[in-house]
Amino acid sequence: MNKRIVLVDDNHFLTKVIAEKLSFFEELKLKFTAHDGMDLLDKLEEDSVVDLILMDIEMPQMNGIEATAEVKKRYPQIKIVMLTVFDNDENIFNSIKAGADGYLLKEVDPKTLYNGIIETLNGGAAMTPSIALKTLKLLRNPVEFKSPEKEEEIKLSSREIDVLEQLSKGLSYTVIAENLFLSPSTVRKHIENIYKKLQVHNKLEAIQKAERNKLI
Repeated sequence: MNKRIVLVDDNHFLTKVIAEKLSFFEELKLKFTAHDGMDLLDKLEEDSVVDLILMDIEMPQMNGIEATAEVKKRYPQIKIVMLTVFDNDENIFNSIKAGADGYLLKEVDPKTLYNGIIETLNGGAAMTPSIALKTLKLLRNPVEFKSPEKEEEIKLSSREIDVLEQLSKGLSYTVIAENLFLSPSTVRKHIENIYKKLQVHNKLEAIQKAERNKLI
């Protein structure tokens, strides 16, 4: 019987690469893909007959760790394997805490990916060796990580939020200035303050972090 797999990743190129790895195995059927956690939840509402989800971590709207917690709450029977380029301790810790059943790196070869999926569906916990080692170290020496919900609250002024919303629409500083009746230099100053408060370095990071924190 085919195993119904869902792939969640906002990187189209990597989605194709992983889909190609899955295509080597007739037993695995890629049911659908989603580009972030919100998209996944919308699609699962329409059809939740899924055996396993391969979940990226860093995504806009709703990241993989938040999505894992939400899927496990609504559909506890669905297995979830984190499939990511990140193997830092905090991501591993928060993924496991959210209910992930396994944790593999995207560079994994097709056969190892297949074995990991089957192992997880059979009740095991697929893990890249380096991840398993880090997990053991975390168990032996527990580290206090901030839970996502306990992160320091980011406070932007209403004017900064106005500027950020305009920025998210792809508008230039000049157009934003006209729309908000400000001078371009004032807009630039607001954006500098926004970057500082969000601790980001560019427009894309600012928009993604603001969306994740429901600021815009």
